[in-house]
Amino acid sequence: MLALIAGTGDLPPALVARLPQRPLICAMAGFRPAITPDLTFRIEQLGGFLTALRDRGVTEVCMAGAVSRPPVDPSQIDAATKPLVPRIMAAMAQGDDGALRAIIAIFEEAGFAVRAAHQIAPDLLPRAGVLSRKPVTIDSRKDAVSAEVTITEMGRGDVGQACIVRNGRVLAREGQAGTDAMLAQITPSADPLWGAVDGLGSVLGSAAEWLSGADGEPTDARGAILFKAPKPNQDRRADLPVIGPQTAKGAIAAGLAGIVIEHDGVMVLDLDEVLSLLDGAGLFFWVRPKGGA
Repeated sequence: MLALIAGTGDLPPALVARLPQRPLICAMAGFRPAITPDLTFRIEQLGGFLTALRDRGVTEVCMAGAVSRPPVDPSQIDAATKPLVPRIMAAMAQGDDGALRAIIAIFEEAGFAVRAAHQIAPDLLPRAGVLSRKPVTIDSRKDAVSAEVTITEMGRGDVGQACIVRNGRVLAREGQAGTDAMLAQITPSADPLWGAVDGLGSVLGSAAEWLSGADGEPTDARGAILFKAPKPNQDRRADLPVIGPQTAKGAIAAGLAGIVIEHDGVMVLDLDEVLSLLDGAGLFFWVRPKGGA
């Protein structure tokens, strides 16, 4: 039996729709997935949660959807979790991929097979090539090369899976708030002075880098590309990048030239709608093999 540990976003329901049998839906306390969970748990009671999964006949686990690091309340730690506390705390002190690797190891040592979302739904990984009507320009292809180098550099710090590049210059890097928040930061308002963007920094804080010129005003990112790819050497059984229609809408609103994703490294929700949106707005969509030109 499969347990789906669901975070927020559209990926968990997309997986459930593709499974022949409904899995056991689980969620961490404090997160509200788009599907109703059968079982909730606290990170302080992970050991008890593993026991509950075994008692229900679970043999496989899939982690899908967005989650952030929960606060830990020492008073909530149960007896089954006490032996795991040093590992959990060490995991939470690492970057995203390091933390997920540690949690995956705990599940595997408890006897569960950990399945990747794209193994359950391989159709979410689109074929390689330019799938849009609009072709990719030579300049955008050069920017994709620069962006791939940037993602590699970001991966060394275990932060972010996306960036925005124009003319070889990195305009923004994804932070904890995600790709859509990064796109929201660079979207010009109807006000030519970008007034509506002004207060966004106080909301997002340091979640993603501000685009700024010499005068501190947001930089115009029109004509740039959004590039998204996994971190180098990341464990792809969890946190594989995902985009969907909302990302396409964000790229359109920001005036980008197009979206580039790494082939076999980024899942796409509702590909038909993504392509329809991008084609209608004249943006390209390139599923680029790693290291491609």
